[in-house]
Amino acid sequence: MRRTAVAAWLPVPISLLCVASTAGAATPMPVQAVAPPLAVAPPMAAAPGDAPAEPARPIDLATALRLAGADAVEVRIAEERLRAARASATVAKSELFPWLTLGASYRRHDGLIQDVVGNVIPANKQLTSLGPSLVAQADVGDAIFRALAARQTAGAAEQALASRRQETLLSAALGYLDLLVAQASVAAAHDALDVAQDYESQLQRAVEAGIALKGDALRVRVQARRSRLALEQALAERRVSAARLAELLRLAPAVDLAGRDDELVPLALDTAKQPVQSLVDEAVQARPELKEATLGLHAAEAGVKGARIGPLVPTVTLGAFAGRIDGGRDDAASDGGSSRDYVAAVSWRVGPGGLFDPGRTRLAEARRSEAQWRVERVKDAIGREVVEAQTRVLSQEMQLATARDAFAAAREGLELARERRQFEVGVVLENVLALQDEARARQELARAVGEYAKAQYALLRALGRIGAMAPALSPPAVDSR
Repeated sequence: MRRTAVAAWLPVPISLLCVASTAGAATPMPVQAVAPPLAVAPPMAAAPGDAPAEPARPIDLATALRLAGADAVEVRIAEERLRAARASATVAKSELFPWLTLGASYRRHDGLIQDVVGNVIPANKQLTSLGPSLVAQADVGDAIFRALAARQTAGAAEQALASRRQETLLSAALGYLDLLVAQASVAAAHDALDVAQDYESQLQRAVEAGIALKGDALRVRVQARRSRLALEQALAERRVSAARLAELLRLAPAVDLAGRDDELVPLALDTAKQPVQSLVDEAVQARPELKEATLGLHAAEAGVKGARIGPLVPTVTLGAFAGRIDGGRDDAASDGGSSRDYVAAVSWRVGPGGLFDPGRTRLAEARRSEAQWRVERVKDAIGREVVEAQTRVLSQEMQLATARDAFAAAREGLELARERRQFEVGVVLENVLALQDEARARQELARAVGEYAKAQYALLRALGRIGAMAPALSPPAVDSR
């Protein structure tokens, strides 16, 4: 993937790091920034009455992606689900193996009892046994197919984890871009306020000198107050964006973040120009959601085989006891000694849960049909997402070009208006309108750049490429200097 050189769209330098990879890949593709560095807007001076605040902690895109990929709540939940699915697969396999019991037993009988020939006789006796027992009893057919289904379910949980991780990385990238756009809006509003206040002071001196009208000075003052209001709104939006990103990265709520202004640059995605069908085919092969649904279908198919074939395989029972027994009449103990018992049996279950159980078969077949339709639904959703993402990329590219032209025209108009240095009624109004146009065009350009970059990231996600943006699972601490 290449990065295009971006002309001086904003007074704030803008560039955006993108790491795209195939789904499940571990090595990000290198990118190089070729946009020339531009002058950074000076730090904004605190307004009168503003309370001192802790400086925002700088963060870059790579750090945000590592934090999101390592500690996001949705990723943690998916990881626990994967652990549970793997444990279930282990449990299903263990049903085929015997278990060992260690223990002792004491049995006593008083009163009448029937002997082996049928006579009822009085008997008082007791028996003590001590030793280990080895027992195995398994519905072999059901156990085999349950193990197969559990293995497929574990694979589906693994693909679900990959999907949640990709969604989290996308959310982190979009949240970081929102923060950069908000910062660019703050810089634009700050510069507009500086220009408006400077023009206001010049016009006020002209009014005092008698070469300008007071009404024009009031008109400029209104514009300066509007610029101040726009700055306050931009500051609030920036803080809200920082808080949302901190929540996504699981940082403390009070932490204020500041992104790198030179990371707001769109990507050069040649992929967006490819035929839509080829993009859909690529996404179908790469998206973990489809792999998850397909593995779920395989698990359902194992359930159908278990319902049809499982009852034909008998239940196997094996047992062995080796130990010592002691006992005798009444409370008297007779000679004891070692004892060994062995048992082996096979059986078939007939009826519910076994042979001739059509309800179980129909239930398994219905679940398989549901899983098949789920696969089709995921395929349809992937195709729609690819078309939407490609359309947004192409549309935002055109909108960005329009915003660039509008900003260039607005800036040229403002420069021409400021060069006149006159205070006639028409000229003052022209300056005010030019100032409004330049501030609005600059903010719209910042939003256009951000939306274009966000659309490109969404396309990467739709294609299943946004998989390895956080190389390390152990994230570094956010720089607090």
